[in-house]
Amino acid sequence: VQLQASGGGLVQAGDSLRLSCATSGLSFRDYAVGWFRQAPGKEREAVAAIRWYSVTYYSESVKGRFTISRDNAKKTVDLQMNSLKPEDTAVYFCAAGRPISRLLLSSRGYNYWGQGTQVTVSS
Repeated sequence: VQLQASGGGLVQAGDSLRLSCATSGLSFRDYAVGWFRQAPGKEREAVAAIRWYSVTYYSESVKGRFTISRDNAKKTVDLQMNSLKPEDTAVYFCAAGRPISRLLLSSRGYNYWGQGTQVTVSS
């Protein structure tokens, strides 16, 4: 199983970025996919998650600004990030798993992880 996150970069506050997670080696429709992030000196935190039938979940810190979507045919999950803030700066990871509902926004719900992509938002 492989997950490849891409699309990170350096942007200014208020800008947008679109991250993409390409997956291979798993039965994609059987898995939920989540985006997580980790800033220097901080614990990894959940950002958003999506079930195979496209029900979505967001952390409070990104709700209304970020949108997660998936393409089951292409086996990809995107994270559209709008109105970026300096506090969104982090390494962003995508992960796949079969979490129970209460673990959809928890790293404990995911078995497979990508390598991460850096997002830096300058003020």
